[in-house]
Amino acid sequence: MTGPQPQHVPDDSDALEHAIVGVAAALADSSRVRMLSALMDGRAWTATELCAVTDVAPSTASAHLNRLINSGLIVCVAQGRHRYYRLTGSDIAALIENMMGVSWRRIAAPESSTPTALRTARTCYDHLAGEVAVQIYAVMAQQAWITPEGSAVTLYGRQQFAALRIDLSQPGRRKACCGCLDWSERRFHLGGYAGAALLTAFDAQGWLTRQPGYREVAFTEAGVRHLREVFDITLR
Repeated sequence: MTGPQPQHVPDDSDALEHAIVGVAAALADSSRVRMLSALMDGRAWTATELCAVTDVAPSTASAHLNRLINSGLIVCVAQGRHRYYRLTGSDIAALIENMMGVSWRRIAAPESSTPTALRTARTCYDHLAGEVAVQIYAVMAQQAWITPEGSAVTLYGRQQFAALRIDLSQPGRRKACCGCLDWSERRFHLGGYAGAALLTAFDAQGWLTRQPGYREVAFTEAGVRHLREVFDITLR
């Protein structure tokens, strides 16, 4: 005769498991994935714009948006009578970028299938990604702008950022610097506050152009020249 079986007592690990399942379930829908991919351009989008991206009825889009909000993946920002949706933060963008990399390996080799413009240069939420960004990160690591593991900007690096008119003095609660795995290149590009500041500076100084609603970026003649002068990178 067997005695009473021990009962499972819920603990923090159970809560974590349920939370992971909830996030995974929110991601397990193609329409919601399209919304999140669109928001990777770093802008805040209206429900109407996201409805057009997913090609679903407004009521269905609203249900998807509520699901993403409840899962903590996006937030809704009210401005007057308008409501905008954006990713909750850079950590969510990093999660989506990593999932793109894992998923892409299952369907095709990036060398032959990734659109050329998207692979060359694109935004990863609020910082630069793609082939050019990976090359910039490699130069920064080689020349000791950043520490070997990419977790901090060195004193020399701060001097080089300052020469590019980039101020790194106010990172706030965000990581000052980090390596972000690039899904198409399988190597790191610059993330964190330094990565966001770099993209902002490139944009402000006219090194690149961005088209609203798309992640691809194009380098201008000035940008091509400065990439060669500063990082010894020659665009094909």
